[in-house]
Amino acid sequence: MDIVFIVINIIVLLAIIGLLYTMQKKHVSFAKRVFTAMGLGIVLGAVLQIIYGAESDVLTGTLDWYDIVGSGYVRLLMLIVVPLVMVSIIRAIINLEKTKQLGKMAGWVIGILIGTTMIAAVVGISSALIFDLSADQIESGQAESDRALALEERYSDMEEQTTPQRILNFIPNNIFLDMTGERPTSVIGVVVFSFITGVAVLGVRRKQPEQAELFVKGVNAIYAVVMRIVTLILRLTPYGVLALMTNMVATTNYAGVLELGKFVLASYVALIVMFIIHLVLVSISGLNPFIYVKKAFPALAFAFTSRSSAGAIPINIQAQKNGLGVDDGTANISASFGATMGQNGCAGIYPVMLAVMIAPTAGINPLAFDFLIPLVIITAISSFGVAGVGGGATFAAIIVLSSMGLPVGLAGLLISVEALIDMGRTALNVNGSMVAGTLTSRILGTHDSDKFNDKDSVADEAIV
Repeated sequence: MDIVFIVINIIVLLAIIGLLYTMQKKHVSFAKRVFTAMGLGIVLGAVLQIIYGAESDVLTGTLDWYDIVGSGYVRLLMLIVVPLVMVSIIRAIINLEKTKQLGKMAGWVIGILIGTTMIAAVVGISSALIFDLSADQIESGQAESDRALALEERYSDMEEQTTPQRILNFIPNNIFLDMTGERPTSVIGVVVFSFITGVAVLGVRRKQPEQAELFVKGVNAIYAVVMRIVTLILRLTPYGVLALMTNMVATTNYAGVLELGKFVLASYVALIVMFIIHLVLVSISGLNPFIYVKKAFPALAFAFTSRSSAGAIPINIQAQKNGLGVDDGTANISASFGATMGQNGCAGIYPVMLAVMIAPTAGINPLAFDFLIPLVIITAISSFGVAGVGGGATFAAIIVLSSMGLPVGLAGLLISVEALIDMGRTALNVNGSMVAGTLTSRILGTHDSDKFNDKDSVADEAIV
């Protein structure tokens, strides 16, 4: 009997996919299709949990099939990340008129990412204090105890690694290993290799122009093919968002959300405040924040549902280039760097909120300046090398808590609401990288304001 209900549920999903496909054929905008998919996913996920129950075999079997669409889409995006980042950055560098532009570009992107992470840390601290969050208020069950033990074990493997050693991990020693995404900093490793390759081509161009020209033609040809692959994959975004959101809502532990409601509320207040700060920065740069939100929405929607900053790199780059008017090089660098450093949500807000909650259990006054100032600084430094996939926030929290001399195991108390909060954190991470790219292009004078203000110039102009 279970198989019958599973088949019915699969047919429902296919029917909704058919609806989204029909919207595409009628040339409904990409953003509207993504928004529709998100709304339908919420409704479908809630209905499935209400009908079958969160622990039912029917729901588990159904979501396994739905996962083919959701996780399959994320896998395709992860597949294209390395070739997209590598070819795009090499191409951007060889098209630079002066190599010093490269240093300025990277410097501004990194500076804005780290600067906004420090601001995010202050916002997180403020939210935790205003809502009077404390680890003592959270009850610990078996799942939380198991998670705490796992975190303690994970910390034991990281205990001897210093901050300089973590930064050293940015330098690749096997580019083919980094192409597999084996390390948390693999994307940065690919970026560094691409930087070196691009600079090398500039040197070859001065001494052996014929060989350089041949290489450039090859890169341009590969770039055209890669961008076509990106276009084909991004056309699947509404379907991926539908399945991802359905699975997320259907498996959400609402009892846990109610129990930890104050922490969830405090987290989202901090995330929203930081998002508003992002828009203020965009506005200060002379751009309309409402236009920015409209054109950034598809990337933010995917980040929210997938919980993967790294997976969002392709659509992040497209949104910056085609919608926000950011130049090619800056878009690629900000999206790549933003997936592994300066993550405002996972590496900024989340770790400091945990630190403020846990501090009283260790006999530390969370209002003391000799606690708060080092906390903000350590959070900013520790944001280097945080993996842009699920679990990155936990990694960042372990580093910050251990650096502050706080017990890392207590972070396991939040396991029941981790996924719900991680959705908002990831969206903020991706938005931070897009803001960094937009501001950097404005500062360097490479921003295309006409494209930004053109309502017909949107992130999906090559996807529809």
